[in-house]
Amino acid sequence: METTPEVNIAPQPAAEIKATPEPTPSVPNLQAELLDDRNKITNSPLGTFEFKNHTYELPRCWQNPDGTTEITLVNGKVAPVEAATKDDMDPETKAVIKAERRIGMSYVTTKYFDITGDGQDEALVVLKIETAGSAIPQLVYVFTWKDGKPELIWPFRTGDRADGGLKDLRAENGELVVELYGRDRFILGQTETGKITGDEEQLCCPTFFTRSRYKWNGKNFLMQGKRLTFSVEDPNAAPIENLGDIMNDPAKAKKYLESTPAPKR
Repeated sequence: METTPEVNIAPQPAAEIKATPEPTPSVPNLQAELLDDRNKITNSPLGTFEFKNHTYELPRCWQNPDGTTEITLVNGKVAPVEAATKDDMDPETKAVIKAERRIGMSYVTTKYFDITGDGQDEALVVLKIETAGSAIPQLVYVFTWKDGKPELIWPFRTGDRADGGLKDLRAENGELVVELYGRDRFILGQTETGKITGDEEQLCCPTFFTRSRYKWNGKNFLMQGKRLTFSVEDPNAAPIENLGDIMNDPAKAKKYLESTPAPKR
């Protein structure tokens, strides 16, 4: 009887299983609404004015060291002047160099809508402050047309991205709607409010934004109604009204914090 010869088969190495790397989360475009095509055309003379070549007043806390309070854009830009100093310089030389420093500015967009109730569109010009650093706060200049030229009726500044940065501007029912990233961030006079204590966010990726409304009374824009804080992660969640007022009341703040999950990081 014939026998089958024994065949030794070498063991095969186990197949290496490679883990599929998780995709890197994309950084959201925080300016998507601001830069869309809404309200970019108007019949007002403001629609043909060249805001990219115009002189703007500087907002509080952004004025130049030498006391000058205006900045002129040329083709939509003016570069910052850093004027660096060195440790071995004498105080007088340092002071002279520091006085030469200037912030820069660049044009972002212009939106047109009637927010004064006169039947004519105003222009809302959005500029970005160039600091030569990583911060990118923005400015909004509200112009009406008067005596054959733009007249500034409200300038205000916003924060830096998730830290009170500008999300959107629009008109609703004769009021100006301003949306800023962050919890209970709104415009007070010419500046955005400071953050609520402990409200820390990655600048790239806000988890909340605040909607506030302003109405023209013939001299100023006054806030109307409640400030509403919305969740970016859950668009269906009900907004929180006047969150800063809650957080300033210890009893209300404790109750709110106990019932609210911490935002994802």
